[in-house]
Amino acid sequence: MTPTLRRALCALVLAAFAWPARADQVQVAVAANFAGAAQKIAAQFEHDTGHAVKLSVGATGKFYAQIEAGAPFDVLLAADQSTPARLVAEGQAVPATLRTYAVGRLVLWSADPALVDARGEVLKSGRWKHLSVADAKLAPYGQAARQTLAALGLTGAVQPRLVTAESIGQALQFVQSGNAELGFVALGQVQPPDGSRVPGSMWLVPDNLYAPIRQDAVVLAASKASHAATQFVDYLASDKARAVIQAYGYR
Repeated sequence: MTPTLRRALCALVLAAFAWPARADQVQVAVAANFAGAAQKIAAQFEHDTGHAVKLSVGATGKFYAQIEAGAPFDVLLAADQSTPARLVAEGQAVPATLRTYAVGRLVLWSADPALVDARGEVLKSGRWKHLSVADAKLAPYGQAARQTLAALGLTGAVQPRLVTAESIGQALQFVQSGNAELGFVALGQVQPPDGSRVPGSMWLVPDNLYAPIRQDAVVLAASKASHAATQFVDYLASDKARAVIQAYGYR
């Protein structure tokens, strides 16, 4: 055997041991606020493990209904803690895989770079016609937005001008499209991982105005790729994934 052939065979053997014996596809239902970070983490996970990841982005409440109806997801990355905990209590998720992967932060954002001030006083002004918020029944960031308005004593005053979105992703789209001048969205949606900001203006809502947005992940009991799914949830706690999560503005 020539030295060149020997080296080639050794490389093949090492590659076989480094790559998983069977690569699976992990179906991940991810809350809309975490979509950007999830895409980057999924790409890293695929590179490091050989498993494939398919992301479905939407509202946590809608994902719960779909899981109840038998949707073939392997992992839920929720925007809250209550939905994964409920799935565990119902026997539809694996208790040992339940963990908090991020703590979200709420911002008031406008595509107009001169509209939102550093204290959110614009909410009390007549400089806007529509405020976009996610549906509080479906999206935890919508709950946080409602809590913020209540804490500021503005619920009644702004109610006629609210535009309700299905998810936090749609809430952002309403502002980007001009259907609303303002919107309560997730910091992670308007803070790219390079430390810059999406053009516009924003107010980072103080944490004491809304309940902490702890976002939990869990592997679903009906998963057909449970080993790879568990690996993915574990991967969220890795140094690589945590760096991405922090870069997107999550705690």
